[in-house]
Amino acid sequence: MPKAASFLFPVLLITAGIANCAADEAVVDPWQEPVGQQPAVVLAGEWQLLHENTGVSAMHMQLLPGDFVLMFDRTDSGPSNISLDALSPCAVPTAGAGVGAVDCSAHSVLLDLRSNALRPYPLASNPWCSSAALLPNGTLLQTGGFANGDRIARLFSPSTGWVDLPSFLAVRRWYATDILLADGRVLILGGRRQFNFEFFPRDDVPQLTLFPFLDETTEMGAENNLYPFLHLLPDGTVFAFANDRAVVFDPYNRAPLRRLPAIPGGVPRNYPSSGSSVLLLLRPESPLHAEVLVCGGTPRGAYQLALRNGTFVPADRTCGRIAPTDANPVWAMEEMPMPRVMGDMVLLPTGDVLIVNGAATGTAGWELGREPVTYPVLYRPDMQLGARFEVLAGTTIPRMYHSSATLDTYGRVLVGGSNPHVGYVFANVTYPTELSLEAFLPPYLDARLDGVRPRLVQAPTEVGYGEAVAVRFEVPGGAVSGGPEEVRVTAVAPAFATHSFGMNQRVVEMTVGTMTQLDAGLYEAHVAAPPSQSVAPPGYYLWFVLHAGVPSSAAWVRLRPLGAAT
Repeated sequence: MPKAASFLFPVLLITAGIANCAADEAVVDPWQEPVGQQPAVVLAGEWQLLHENTGVSAMHMQLLPGDFVLMFDRTDSGPSNISLDALSPCAVPTAGAGVGAVDCSAHSVLLDLRSNALRPYPLASNPWCSSAALLPNGTLLQTGGFANGDRIARLFSPSTGWVDLPSFLAVRRWYATDILLADGRVLILGGRRQFNFEFFPRDDVPQLTLFPFLDETTEMGAENNLYPFLHLLPDGTVFAFANDRAVVFDPYNRAPLRRLPAIPGGVPRNYPSSGSSVLLLLRPESPLHAEVLVCGGTPRGAYQLALRNGTFVPADRTCGRIAPTDANPVWAMEEMPMPRVMGDMVLLPTGDVLIVNGAATGTAGWELGREPVTYPVLYRPDMQLGARFEVLAGTTIPRMYHSSATLDTYGRVLVGGSNPHVGYVFANVTYPTELSLEAFLPPYLDARLDGVRPRLVQAPTEVGYGEAVAVRFEVPGGAVSGGPEEVRVTAVAPAFATHSFGMNQRVVEMTVGTMTQLDAGLYEAHVAAPPSQSVAPPGYYLWFVLHAGVPSSAAWVRLRPLGAAT
């Protein structure tokens, strides 16, 4: 068995999969195999268990500058499996499974990726089914939730912990979406029975703006438009998808611009039908062109059928792809190798998309999903239609409702959570509460690629827009294969992952200019930072160097807001 890529720190256990980098080997769809039977071929990718027990089920997950991963859960599900430190005050829950009981456990933990150590943090207000965005200064803004948390805005950093801003929100936000805009503000949109949006920080105009599109896409009994998919387009407008429809609007003038065609098939894609969506790689040669991918979901009525009589209908297997910046946008449809609801779509530094987690039948919600989909799928947007999907090595751990996934600094995808129950339940249920944290290593982390894998030696800590900066890297094989065109540099904005949607994740490829060989295997490339705040909002990004399609580990680089002091 090939070992994991050599630059990764040790982990507790390798759980499944041997990477397969032979391009000419066929990959079969394991979904077609009889239940319990191993796939006919070895599938690419590898799973590692980082923590058997993080103490909390990772309903929410965010990678933070400095190589920290914040994971947190609702506070009213009863005690977690990790205690607060001796100086932290215990809480008395006001709702949920722990009503009336003193709770001295933590519902928020911080993972240090470099040491693999966990640290608990007290969390005063309930962030159940909330939203978040990483601010340009590296602080996490976290908004809404349930009960005593539904109008709270929270700020988190590893040094300060959680700081609540009581009654900051104009209305209660539960299942809303946050998006970082080009000017560094955060737009907070939607939530249950909230057809409006507001901003952080507040501005001088009326605090709430009506957004009738959310009213139009609401369905009685299921809604199917919660956690709307929001993507900042490179012209500064915002793409919003809810249920089976999409619009583009101007967040600054608070005005709708145009309606896009409904996605073919009429399948709802938002919570609780819970498909997922990403904004595909932005390229320097076409800075204003953008494409959005939406995958999975469940047919209309699936939520009611599962809730009322235990009928779990098959999830959807289609994906729609559209270029909302085109003059006449049209959805192009394709099919995943397997149906999926509650799947997470994670952008990789290559520009490819990993689809992981979820179920093949049912819907999001407590106890409402069945048939876990344990095989990730890789989507390569630059391949020809019909050849874009590849089934990868499966995990042994079902990741159902309230699971999450996000990219880390090493190019791995961290996968955690899964708790389809009101409280923490570990026995005598179909899908027990899951407290473990896994890392999935995409095929580019196969150790057999170490000979071409670049190592990032030096990168700027902060840059301005359009600024030319030097990036140094080493190639273990000694020479850049194929010449300078084999080197790419991408900037990845880390996502806030919850409920099958990674808010604010984006990948921006940057122009690589001259490249100089400084020593044997040591190179310096001159890279042009993203050209505008609409292409890449200000804040912290992971910069990856790719050589022959294989990424390095990343460096944290802050894009300085326009007008900010150097």
